[in-house]
Amino acid sequence: MLTLKEKIGQMLMVGFDGAVAPAYLLNWLASGRVGGVYLFARNVESPAQVKQLVDSCHNAAKYPILVGIDQEGGAIARLRAGFSESPGAMALGASRDTQLAEDIAFMMGRELAALGINWNFAPVADVAHNSANPSVGTRSPGADKELVRDFVIAQIKGFSRAGVASTAKHFPGLGNTEIDTHEALAKVSGPLRYLYEEDLMPFRGAISANAPCIMTTHVMFEELDDRYPASLSPRVIDGLLRSELGYDRAVCTDCMEMKAVTDGWGAGESAVLAVLAGVDILLFSHSRARQEAAYDALLEAAESGRISTERIDKSSARIGAIKRRYQLDDRPPLEIVACEAHRSLAGKAARAGTVLLRVPDRWYPARSQSRLVCIEFATQLHSNEEDQDGGTALSRYLRQRLPHAESLIVRSKSELDPILAQAESLDAASEIMIIATRNAHLLPWQAQAAQAAIDRHPAAVLLCLRDPYDAEVISGAGVILCSNGDSAPSLAAAVDAICGDYAPGGMLTVDLELAL
Repeated sequence: MLTLKEKIGQMLMVGFDGAVAPAYLLNWLASGRVGGVYLFARNVESPAQVKQLVDSCHNAAKYPILVGIDQEGGAIARLRAGFSESPGAMALGASRDTQLAEDIAFMMGRELAALGINWNFAPVADVAHNSANPSVGTRSPGADKELVRDFVIAQIKGFSRAGVASTAKHFPGLGNTEIDTHEALAKVSGPLRYLYEEDLMPFRGAISANAPCIMTTHVMFEELDDRYPASLSPRVIDGLLRSELGYDRAVCTDCMEMKAVTDGWGAGESAVLAVLAGVDILLFSHSRARQEAAYDALLEAAESGRISTERIDKSSARIGAIKRRYQLDDRPPLEIVACEAHRSLAGKAARAGTVLLRVPDRWYPARSQSRLVCIEFATQLHSNEEDQDGGTALSRYLRQRLPHAESLIVRSKSELDPILAQAESLDAASEIMIIATRNAHLLPWQAQAAQAAIDRHPAAVLLCLRDPYDAEVISGAGVILCSNGDSAPSLAAAVDAICGDYAPGGMLTVDLELAL
């Protein structure tokens, strides 16, 4: 039987730096002081290394542990080079194929299981209401609540088939904010009718699909609780999620080291408030000092009676249940990671999720004899996407298919003159310019630079690599192609479409008013 100290420890999931587990963490695992670990890209070098790292944590632990990771696919994926990347949720939604989404989740889950990772912080159940939202975008299947619900259910099924716990996030909905909770506390005000009718539907679907865990958001919903964000709010967790929606499985927080929480309450007090609100598992992703502060504060609150024994025992039971169900008794072999079947499936899904919005009569696919220049905005690249020579994944795919292709990588707003020079050097009748944007709708200088180039070459292809909303703020492109994310499979699918290999059949999942 677990002691009080061990029960408190099992409620904490912690992150750390490096490709090898530090000694203090292994000691914590051995003493039951933490219930699991949370991996980031900073912990990843290769499949074999990750497996060894994870095995070292499992082997050191006094009790079974959870090993978690954000492997949503698309924009948020901690496993990239050497692993099977997948298109993101909006690309899956654009395919309109829930079975394909389930199969992609199963594929990702199998690779996680091969590594010993038994908990994935996916799928995103947020509805993409707001084009100004800096956090959701292509991480959501789309703006239609029923579509989001259906794709959330499909992904939960896929991860479950693979033996990996899934996490519907971010309850009760992150889609209607314009503030990144990593940076500050976001607030949503106004009547709750919209929240109940729109944002909660995907979570109701997740509950019906027996989602093993639901993750809370650090957004404050003022009509529910004008004192605390959702992660710390009894009204949101014990009230809305537990009592009203009837969910009685594990609840975890988003990272408790985000400024939305730490700036207002600090590590220790926020941990106590979250548990009092009904949270079972707290994620502290970065700082050993904050992890220790959270443990100490929880233990003190439990020993003083501020947190009741009954409350801790309920969390202990839920945590035990998820660990028993997802203990990975039968791991797949490591060789399935990035196998041909997985890469092929990811490529199929990426093509199915690519959307062609505008095709003029004179459009023709890129030909080997045509001059092609790609102007790519690289201000929001994933960490592993740049070569040592400054190239990008998109420029590599273009060179592989079209060796004559020229790439201009734009990293700052000071590079307008080269963009315009390239645009003016092209013959609009016979030469192709691609403008590849990444959330230009949120970056005015990027939209202005892209617009200036298209004004000089109106037959250009506008390739929206992140949110499709870029097509609303940039006008005049002859062709508009939306990849709905810039993971490796989606970039390859975009290049294949430009080369005329297939006709994109994906359908947008957000409403756009195209710029003329």
